[in-house]
Formats: sequence, C-alpha cells, structure tokens
Amino acid sequence: MAVDTGRPDTPSTPPPPPATAAPRGDSARGSGFMGESLSLGRVAGIPVGVNWSMLLVFWLVVWSLAGQLLPDAAPDQPAAAYWGVALFAGLLFYVSLLAHEVSHALVARRRGVVVEGITLWLFGGVAKLKGEAGTAGAELRIAIVGPLTSLAIAVVFGLLGLLLTATGAPALVVALPVWLSLVNAMLAVFNVVPAFPLDGGRVLRAYLWRRRGDKLSATRSAARAGSAFGWLLIAGGVLELFTTASIGGLWFMFLGWFLLTAARAESTQSIMRDALRGVRIAEVMTADPVVAPDWVVLQEFLDSYALRHHHTTFPVRDFDGRITGMVSLAQVRMVPPERRLAVRVRDVQVPLSAVPLVRADELLTELLQRMNAYTVTRALVFDAERLVGIVTPADVTRMMMIAESRRP
Repeated sequence: MAVDTGRPDTPSTPPPPPATAAPRGDSARGSGFMGESLSLGRVAGIPVGVNWSMLLVFWLVVWSLAGQLLPDAAPDQPAAAYWGVALFAGLLFYVSLLAHEVSHALVARRRGVVVEGITLWLFGGVAKLKGEAGTAGAELRIAIVGPLTSLAIAVVFGLLGLLLTATGAPALVVALPVWLSLVNAMLAVFNVVPAFPLDGGRVLRAYLWRRRGDKLSATRSAARAGSAFGWLLIAGGVLELFTTASIGGLWFMFLGWFLLTAARAESTQSIMRDALRGVRIAEVMTADPVVAPDWVVLQEFLDSYALRHHHTTFPVRDFDGRITGMVSLAQVRMVPPERRLAVRVRDVQVPLSAVPLVRADELLTELLQRMNAYTVTRALVFDAERLVGIVTPADVTRMMMIAESRRP
C-alpha cells in the first residue's frame, strides 16, 4: 500500500478517507470526543457543527494532496498552486461528507425519527438521531441513502473530470474533480461493508431484522460483524506498519479501534433501548431516598449518614428542606481527612442544576438519552417540588436483568 516517492518530507502513504460514521442513535450525544466544538449554522433546518478533531484529518488530506498526489498528477507547478488546490479540495471533500450525513438526516426525519444535528469530526461525520427507526424498512432506507449519495457525488465529479480533460484543461485543474470522484467512491464502498455501525452494518441489521422479526438478535449479529471488521483493520494496520513502516498502518489501526468500540457501544445502547422500551421511571426508581443536610461537616456526614445507610450517593437539602444537589462518597474522599471537620457538605456537593431531574411517569429510555449530557450518573425524581425517588445505575441494571429474563 505504501508508495516510496523519494520525498522524505512528504507522507509515503496518503491517509485513507474518513469513515463518515453511520447515523447514530443517542450514544453519540454528549460525547466529548465526537461532540460539537463549533456551530456552522443549519442545513435544511438541521443544526451542523464541527469537532476540533476534524482539523487533524483536514490537515492530513491537504498535506498529502499538496505534498505528493497533486505534484505527481501535475508536475512542475508552483508550490502555492498545489496548496491552493489542495485546500479547495479538502473543503469540497468535507462538503461531500456533509451531503452524505444530510441525506441520512433528511430520510430519517421523513421516517419520523427526530434529528438533533450533524457533527463533522475525525472520521468524517455523524448524524445524531434521537431514537431509532421503527421498522426494518425505515432502517434500510436511512442507512443506504448515505453511500448512494457519496456514489452520486463520485459520478458527478468523475463526469466533470472527463469533461475538463476533453476540453484540454490544465492537469492540475483536472486532478481536483478526479481525486474527489475517487475518494467519494472509496467512501461509498467502505461504508457499505456489512460491519455495524457503518451504513452497511445497518443495512445488514435491517435485513436480519426483517428476516428474523427480532431487532435485538439482528443488532447483536450486526455488532459481531462490526467487531470482526474492526479486528481485521487493526491486524491489517499492524501488518502494514511492521512491513512498510507506513503511517497508513497507524491510521488503519486507529480506524479499526474506533469501529470496534463503536460497534460495542451502539450494540449496548440498542439492546438497552429495546429491553427498557415502555418502562417508566416509577418502575425503576428507589423511592423515598435518604436525604442529607448540606450544612453538616463531612465527618458528621460520614458518621451519621454514610455509615448508617448502604448508599454511595445522597440527595442534599438546605435548612428550609429544599433539595440543593447531591453528594457522593467519592467527593468526600477527595477532601483530606484533617479537613473533614471544617469542610461542609454544601462545599463539595454537585448543585441541583448539574443533576438530571425527572418525573415518575417519564420513560426510562428518555432519561438515559439525557444522561449523556451530565457528568453525574444518578437522577432525582420529583413530584412537583417534592423529591420522591432516585434512579441509580444499579436500578437500571436490575431492570435490564428483569427485562432480559422476560424475553422468550
């Protein structure tokens, strides 16, 4: 795969195109790695943003084009011309990625799935969907439209390249649409690999879902295919790295790791949503939780509350009985023992504004969707202004086990 050009100052192997991750559910929300860093506005009413990691691939693409690919296609041109065309090509490529994701989002919206936004990031793009398609047919249409869009873009740029060639345009001008055609074609082919969570993996899940009539089973099978493909990319990257010392090996290893972890994460999210569908907060929560006062010192909190009750996190109230936040044993442990007679609970607690608040009649799946936006792992349940319960990871795990046990 590596090409020795004799230019030690340029990459011997241009990086593969970004994977442009398939449309994701709520597991993509709130992720610092894939979260939005800068808003670009709206396209067809859909918020669009970019993550800082996009700059890395953009630079690699431009560097590869200006340093190797364009000089090979059109020799003896000024360096400024190579860099100018490379920058323009990089921008058009990310416009192509955006078109890929917008197509997913538009079809999803037409099928009744709420689209929260699109983020361009390290591996291309992600359409953030709230929930999943309700039928196998809708899942198939949402997934397949992305690769078809990339393929259509490849055809358009390919025809433009042929037209420019026929009219005798300069080689450097022709190289731009030719490269964009090839890279979009590669993008389409890569995304139809039947490996979840790529578009092809979602097509596979839709097919298995329709055939078996069991979405959960289809998700597990597609996720196994995604994990296998991830390991294959990692193995290929290791082989290339040790046989050619090419940067492309590291890229494939990183891409394989991403697909491996994404397949596991999306499978877990899908299985959880399926198992907990229709479950209300009231069925899961621990009712009437023990509430600690916020004015006591940490040592008294440990002696009077933590030691007497088998909990690791407590809601906190003020003198007037109002809930003001939550405190955990982990927060208390961060305070040196010699200071626990001077520091009060209110000094270390998580304020109520940073805690997810729900009602008992809300769906548990809706809470889980929102939890990604918070750093705490507990939610407080209110009836008007009265605290009636708390939802912990242990409560969710218990309900998952019950739901799984009820499955035939």
